Amino acid sequence: MNFYRYSFRKLLWQGCLMIVLFLWGCVSTQGQEIKLQNRPYMDLRNFHYGFMIGLHEESLHLKNNGLVDPQTGRQWLACNDRYDPGFTVGILGEWRLDKYFALRLLPTMFFGSKHITFRDQKTGDKDYQEIKSTYIALPADIKFSAPRFNNYRPYFLAGVDLMYDLTTQDDGNLKLKPFNSFFEVGFGCDYYLPFFKLIPELKFCFGLNNILEKDRHDLQDKTKAIFTQSIDNGHTNMIVLTLYFE
Repeated sequence: MNFYRYSFRKLLWQGCLMIVLFLWGCVSTQGQEIKLQNRPYMDLRNFHYGFMIGLHEESLHLKNNGLVDPQTGRQWLACNDRYDPGFTVGILGEWRLDKYFALRLLPTMFFGSKHITFRDQKTGDKDYQEIKSTYIALPADIKFSAPRFNNYRPYFLAGVDLMYDLTTQDDGNLKLKPFNSFFEVGFGCDYYLPFFKLIPELKFCFGLNNILEKDRHDLQDKTKAIFTQSIDNGHTNMIVLTLYFE
C-alpha cells in the first residue's frame, strides 16, 4: 500500500503543479497578443453542465483522551496512520450569477477508506481497522472567476458540502456516523478547447462535525467498547483533485 500512497501523493503534487502552471500562464500572458478564442460565447450561458472524475485522500483526525482500562490497565491510542487514494465521480451544474460569480451544485460519489491503528501503551500490542466509505455528497460552492484571457480563466471557490455514508460499519472497533459536513475551499482553471472545456481543480475539505459514534449499545463484542471510550471525537478532512469536462 506504500506504493499506492506514494503514487497518489506524486499525482497530487503533479495536479497542483499543473493548476499552478495554468494560473501562472494566465497572468504571464497578459502582456501578449490576443489569440483566437475557443468557444467564445460559452460563459454567456446562464447554465452550464458537465461531469467530473477525480481522486481524493481522506483522513480521520482522532482526539485520544488517555483513558486507562480499570480492569486490564491497558491504555489504547488510535491514529489514522495510512492515507489511501479514493475515487470520485459526479456531475456538474453551474448557474451564472454575473460576469465573475457562479453557483455550482455537484452531486458526487466518493469511494474511499481510512486505516486506523490502535496501540496499547502498556504492552505495545496493536489492533487495526479498515473503515471503508461510500459517500453520497452534494457540494454547493460559490465560484469567483478572473477575466478570461485567450483560452484560460483561473478561479477560486468556497462552499459547503453535505455527505452521507452508505457503508457505515456497526461492529468494528470504532463506528462512524453516516452524516458528515464540510467547509471547502479550492482553486482551478478553465481551459477552453475547441470542442469542450477542461477544468483541473484542487479542493480542500475540512470536516465540521464530530462523526465518532459514542453510543455503542448495539455492540456485540463488549470488549471493543474500550476503543470508543478512549477517544473523545473524530473529524474527517479531504483533499480532492478533480477534472471537469463541460
